[in-house]
Amino acid sequence: MPQIPEKIHELTVGQLAARSGAAVSALHFYESKGLITSRRTSGNQRRFSRDALRRVAFVRAAQRVGIPLATIREALAELPEGRTPTEDDWTRLSESWRSELDERIKQLNRLRDHLTDCIGCGCLSLDTCVLSNPDDVFGERLTGSRLMVERRDSTTRRGRASRAREREPEPESQCCD
Repeated sequence: MPQIPEKIHELTVGQLAARSGAAVSALHFYESKGLITSRRTSGNQRRFSRDALRRVAFVRAAQRVGIPLATIREALAELPEGRTPTEDDWTRLSESWRSELDERIKQLNRLRDHLTDCIGCGCLSLDTCVLSNPDDVFGERLTGSRLMVERRDSTTRRGRASRAREREPEPESQCCD
């Protein structure tokens, strides 16, 4: 990892990438999303303050645990005067994100458990499968993998063929018991 002399207070995007381990394109993306900021030189080159290293580390750590970038941006925006996050900031924010992560873990566990059910059954019944048809209110009235939109165009051959296919009954789903 290249060392940057203490007397240098600003980093180029290449230096920031080398020190942070983030790709230059990722840094540009972070900047476009308001997660880090830079100033432009007279030659229109980006210069980042040294504290951008800690901000990038903060963003990458939060991303690794599954926190969405929008949530990270909101957290950084709450810091006074846009300062760099401290260890106390991380502790406070990670505790607030814990319940969100716990809920996602529960959802993933439910998905995993239902996936096992579908593999055991093998039918992927669209009437009852919670993976293919989760919380589907239409499933109570209709069967099938999709709801066909009725077309009113009777002037084209394509329109007539589409309507003919729409009138065909959907095959009944076969399921093992």
